[in-house]
Amino acid sequence: MTSDIPDESTSFVGRRPELRQLYRELSQHRLITLTGPGGVGKTRIAMRAARAAEPRFPDGVRWAPLWPLRGDQLLVAAVCDAVGLADHSARTPVAALCEWLADKRLLLVLDSCEHLVAACRDLVGDLLTAAPAVTVLVTSRQPLDVVGEWITEVGPLPCTGDNDALALFTDRAGTAAPDLQLTDPANAGAAAEICRRLEGIPLALELAGAQLAHSPLARVAERIGSRFDVLDGTETAWTPRHRTLRTAIGWSHELCEPLERLLWARLSVFRGTFDAESAGAVCAGGPLTGDGVRTALAGLAAKSVIHREGVRFRMLDTLREYGRMWLAELGEVAGVADRHAAHFVGFGCRAELGWLGPEQVSWYGRVADAHVDLCTALDHLLHAAPERAQELSAAIGFFWSCCGHLHEARDYLERALAAHDAPGPARTRALWALGVAVLLQGDLDTAETLGRRCARAAREDGADALLAAGYLIGLTHLMAGRPLTAFTVAEQVLGPPPDDPFASAGRLRCHLVRLFALTALGRLDEARAQATALRHGCEVRGEYWSRSYTDYQLALIALFQGRPEESADHARAMLAAKQHIGDKFGIALGLDLLAAAVAAQGDGAAAALVYGGGQAVWRTVGHPQRGTPELRAVREECEQRARAAIGDEAYAEVFDRAAEQSPEALLARIVAGEL
Repeated sequence: MTSDIPDESTSFVGRRPELRQLYRELSQHRLITLTGPGGVGKTRIAMRAARAAEPRFPDGVRWAPLWPLRGDQLLVAAVCDAVGLADHSARTPVAALCEWLADKRLLLVLDSCEHLVAACRDLVGDLLTAAPAVTVLVTSRQPLDVVGEWITEVGPLPCTGDNDALALFTDRAGTAAPDLQLTDPANAGAAAEICRRLEGIPLALELAGAQLAHSPLARVAERIGSRFDVLDGTETAWTPRHRTLRTAIGWSHELCEPLERLLWARLSVFRGTFDAESAGAVCAGGPLTGDGVRTALAGLAAKSVIHREGVRFRMLDTLREYGRMWLAELGEVAGVADRHAAHFVGFGCRAELGWLGPEQVSWYGRVADAHVDLCTALDHLLHAAPERAQELSAAIGFFWSCCGHLHEARDYLERALAAHDAPGPARTRALWALGVAVLLQGDLDTAETLGRRCARAAREDGADALLAAGYLIGLTHLMAGRPLTAFTVAEQVLGPPPDDPFASAGRLRCHLVRLFALTALGRLDEARAQATALRHGCEVRGEYWSRSYTDYQLALIALFQGRPEESADHARAMLAAKQHIGDKFGIALGLDLLAAAVAAQGDGAAAALVYGGGQAVWRTVGHPQRGTPELRAVREECEQRARAAIGDEAYAEVFDRAAEQSPEALLARIVAGEL
């Protein structure tokens, strides 16, 4: 298992004693919580400590950022994502996670738990019991209060002695004002006073340093000195250091231009990272024009209120909280939440329309990037506009199901359907998306029931709805081992030839059902011709999801017809396509098929390696090997051939080694043509 510790976007200053202490503690305790006020640097210390301790953990370090989560509903899903588990089973997510981690030797970092303390307490307790070799490192403003928890308090940077506070301020000042000479005695005194007044709190020092791009050092020092003598106007009993940070943020807020302050408040509606397009769509209005949003974004980035992460932006929790307070003062909380939700409904509808075209892969990535904000929009709409919640959940449900977010897809679709029971196209599409999700979880009976409900509703909604229902029903029959019935259903909804398979996404999916059925029925020449034509159409259009399944069928057909080298080529092409969209279920199927093709060529060792890698992926989806029934014989023959080629003992050794390792490196070799 690889590690995914975030990259550091700025230089790291000081903290040598803290890192030495934490390095020792990670070898002595299974649960360590770094506590301290917001902005004190807990996350940065955790990143450095985790990277230093990584060699101790054979299964790596997995980082779960919890700061984007508003409530505890997505907590387990966020941790599953962090550890690489895309569970397709109908088990509870906690049960699946505990089973997945039971034999792992890894460090799990839960970053920013303070708003989810109770839920994190329960989850960590379960994980430490179920996974005896897992160590958990937590950052939080308060302890979890779990038995065995070791608490390490993180304090500010020292302002005397080594004076790491001054070193950090000097570094950030050098970025904001390269010509400023802090070695000059007058400047050195002002800088030292700033660090003292800010009590060495790193976030406060970052904000102060950024202001030097717009204000002279003496003015910054003067304003800090004057502003820190007044209260922040709230009745909250802040700790002294938290009050210092709040005042520093308030001072930084005052130095922003009026439109930057307005944007700061409105941006607080975003829970995750966001791009400039989303910021403009949600935050423009009144005096803040579209061009004004772009200008204000640049200004907030220059003042360290937001940080760039590639083409996206992120606002730290502490700064978001402050913006949220001002949004409430402006009386815009409800209005901005409505605009945020409306934007993501439009986003989801555009993603659904773009599924069939050349931007399909891009949309998979964009939906993944916006995951937390899509959930935030759904939570809002479930109460404010349930019909729109149905529309959004139906639009993104298929993306989520393909990428392993089955639990979220099923949960939100079920809630949206329960919240609004009036018939209409949105409800029909939500029934279809829910049917696909439960089918991929292996719940064939529920999928069959939903297929019938979808078909009844589709009669009122037109051809596209009937095609969607036909796909769900046909796919359910395929998974249940009824290919003739699946073929009949596909033929009925597609109608008489000729037709354009690419006229709609539903029509293309029904063509795939018919193709799968032809293969299962043994009509291999027909299936090969149809798969070849479909694959060409997908390639021309830049479509990957359907293309991957045409390659899957072509690989299976070539294997059945005695062309194992051709079969292997198509299996590799399938895997390359699946990599683009993050479909672990499809990757597991492709690895099984490639192993069979390699075994049929007589390379038992390579077959055992690929087959073992496939088992590692199957474990991440929480199922034993699945797929249409005809694959069972293919898998059994693969194993028999590989064992016969290299012997049982050698086969078991290679297979077990591959099954215990991270499949990412193996997959990269396969796609690169090295295996």
